[in-house]
Amino acid sequence: MDNMLEMYLYETNTLLEQLDELLIEAEKNKDFTTNDVNEIFRSMHTIKGSSAMMEFSTLMEIAHHIEDLFFYIRENGLDSMDESHKNDLFSLMFQSTDALRSEVEKIENDEPLSTNIDPIISNINSFLQKISTPEGGSSNSNSDSGEKTESAAPAADEQAIALINQELAGAPISDLPYFIRIFFEQGSGMEHLRAFMIVTALKDIELDFKFFPEDVETNGDTSETIIENGFYVALSSQEDIEKALRVIKEQNSVETYEVMENASLKQEKETHDSKKEAEETGEDAAKKNTTSAPAALNGAPAKKNTTSAPATHSNAPAKTSLISVSLSKLDSLVAIVGEIVITESMVTSSPDLQNLKLDNFLKSARQLRKLTDELQDIAMSLRMVPVSGTFQKMNRIVRDMKKKLNKDVRLTIVGENTEVDKTIVDSIGDPIMHIVRNSMDHGIEENVEDRIAAGKDPQGEIILSAAHTGSEVIISISDDGQGMDPDKILAKAERNGVLTKPASEYSQKEALGLLMLPGFSTNEEVTEFSGRGVGMDVVKKNVESVGGTISLSSEVGKGSCTTLKIPLTMAIADGMEISVGKSMFTIPIANIRQSFKAQKDEVILDSNGNEIIKCLDDFYPIIRVHELYNINTEITNIEDGILLWVETADKSYCLFVDELLGEQQVVVKPLPSFLSNFNIKNSGISGCTILGDGNISLILDIRTLYAAFYNQY
Repeated sequence: MDNMLEMYLYETNTLLEQLDELLIEAEKNKDFTTNDVNEIFRSMHTIKGSSAMMEFSTLMEIAHHIEDLFFYIRENGLDSMDESHKNDLFSLMFQSTDALRSEVEKIENDEPLSTNIDPIISNINSFLQKISTPEGGSSNSNSDSGEKTESAAPAADEQAIALINQELAGAPISDLPYFIRIFFEQGSGMEHLRAFMIVTALKDIELDFKFFPEDVETNGDTSETIIENGFYVALSSQEDIEKALRVIKEQNSVETYEVMENASLKQEKETHDSKKEAEETGEDAAKKNTTSAPAALNGAPAKKNTTSAPATHSNAPAKTSLISVSLSKLDSLVAIVGEIVITESMVTSSPDLQNLKLDNFLKSARQLRKLTDELQDIAMSLRMVPVSGTFQKMNRIVRDMKKKLNKDVRLTIVGENTEVDKTIVDSIGDPIMHIVRNSMDHGIEENVEDRIAAGKDPQGEIILSAAHTGSEVIISISDDGQGMDPDKILAKAERNGVLTKPASEYSQKEALGLLMLPGFSTNEEVTEFSGRGVGMDVVKKNVESVGGTISLSSEVGKGSCTTLKIPLTMAIADGMEISVGKSMFTIPIANIRQSFKAQKDEVILDSNGNEIIKCLDDFYPIIRVHELYNINTEITNIEDGILLWVETADKSYCLFVDELLGEQQVVVKPLPSFLSNFNIKNSGISGCTILGDGNISLILDIRTLYAAFYNQY
C-alpha cells in the first residue's frame, strides 16, 4: 500500500495546487469559464474516486459534494448565478480546498482524519440549494445537511433500470447490444472501487453506457462478483466500444478485457427468427430455442461468424510516457553517478599508468569521460524542477492576506520557469512565504491615501522573480511599499543591546542585516502575521543550509527588496584543485574570476596593514591560505605563488596559494556531523571530495572564508 499511498498523495496534492491556481486566476477575472467548471468537476471526480479507493471517506465526501455542486453548475450554465453567488462560490471553493488540503496533511503526518465534516458539507449543500432555488419559489433540491445531492441519471427509462437489476448466470441483461467484460489483476484488491474509477473515467468523456454491478461505488460485496464474473460495461455501438477501450487501456490494474455481444438480445432475436422460420417451414422451433439458450445464460462471447465485434483479449498496455519517481531513488542515482565520477577519475589517474604510452587506453578513457559527463548531466537534470510550483503558492498567500488586511495588492511573477534542484526548491518555499507575508503585512502601506499622496499606484505590487546567473539562481522579492528605516532598526537594536559597535559606524546594509538576528523584530505589536521575533533569522538559516545567501535592500518611502542567491545543485561541481604546502583544497570554478602571477611591487598595504592588489581598476584584499589555516609551506613570497581572484555574492578578493593542480569534476561530500561542534563551516570549509588518487580534498567556501580570515585578526 505504500506505493499506492505515495501515488495518491502526489496526485491529490498536484490537483489541489492546480485547483488553487485556477481559482486565483478565475477570481482575478471575477468569473469562471466553462473550461474552469469542467476542470473543477474532473478534478473532484478524480479526488473522489481515488479517495474512495484508498478508503479516505472524509476526502471522498467533501470531493463528492463539490462534484455535485459543479455538476449542477455545468448542467444549468454559469448564467444561472448572479455576481453575489459567484463571489460566495469563490469563498466556498477556497474553504473547501483548504479542508481537503488539511485532510491530506493529516494523511501525510499519519494522523487520524477528521470525524466531523458537517460544517463544510452543510455550506456546500446550502449554496447548492441557494442557487437552485428560484427567487420567490421553493427548492426542489434534496440538499439537506444529512442527505447527498446525487448527480443522478435522468429519471426516465424505468424499464432499462429494471433490466439492469437482473442477472443471468453472471452475465447481466441489458438493452444495449455490446458488453466489454473486464478482469482486474489477481490480488489487486478493492475491485469494486477500481471498477468505479473506470466508470468515472468513462463519464468524463461523456459516453452513453451502463455498467454491472451497478452499485460498485457503495457496495464492497460486489468485489467478489467482479472477481468471479468480471465487470461489465454495456455500450450501444462499435464507435462507443472504441472510445471506451481507449479509456480502459489507460487504467491501472486491468489485466484483461473482452468485447462481447449481448447474449440476451441475441437470444431474443434468434428466438424470434426461429419462430418465424418454423411458421414458414413447419419445422419444430423448440429444438432451435433449446440449443441457443445455454449461450445466453452463460453470457458467451460472440462467435466470429455471427458478429461484427469479435472477442478481443488483451493485456493492458503501457500507460503513459510520464512517471513520478521517489526523490529518494533520485538521491541514490545521483550518489551512484558521483561514485562513478570518482572511480573514473581514479582509473584514469592511476599511478600505475604513469609514463606509459597507452594510446588505446587513453582513447577509451576519453570516451568513458564523455559518457560519464552525459550520465551526470542527465542524472542532475532529473532533479531539476521549475520554481513555478513554489511561486504559484504565493498567489494564495497574497489573496488571503488581501482579504484579512483589506489591502489592494497584486503579485507579479517573473521567471517562474527557472529550474532548481528539487531539494533546494523544497527548502526555499517557507523562506519565500515568510518574506511575502512580511511585505504584505508591514511593507505595503495601510492606507491607500498614503500611497496616492506619495505619488504611487493605489494598488500595491509585490514582484517575485527568479533568474539564472551561471551556477546560481537569484530569487528576489520586492515591494513598492513604505520601505524600512535604518535609523529605527538601529535604535531598536541599541535598546536590545545587540550592537557590536557604535550605531553611527553602521552602514545602511549592515543596519538592515540586523533584521536577521535571532529574536529581532521592528514590529511594536504582535499580529497574526508578524511581530513575534521569529522569522528572518530562520529564513537566513534555511537559505544558508542549502548553500545560499540572503541580502536586504530598502529605501524609505520607495519599497524593499530581499534577494536570495541559491546554488543550482549541491551534489556534483566543477572545481579547481590547488595546493598549499602538503595540503590540497578545491575551489568551485563558478567562484573563480581569474588566476595570475603578481609582482611584489604590485601589492600595497591598506590603513589596517592588510595586503591589497589592483585588478581591473579596483583594489581587492589578499588572503594567504597558509596563514589562515597555519599550514607550513616554503612558498611565502608573493612572486613564487599564484593569486586566484574569487568572488561570491557581495564579496570579491584574491587568494594566495602555492600552485594550481588543474580542473576536476568533484563530488561534494558533506562533512561528518560531529565536526559541527568545532564550528568548521564558519572556517571557510563547506565539505570535502575524494580525488582520483584517493586523497581527500577540502572544498573551500569562498563566502565564509573571507569572514573567517578577518575575524581572526
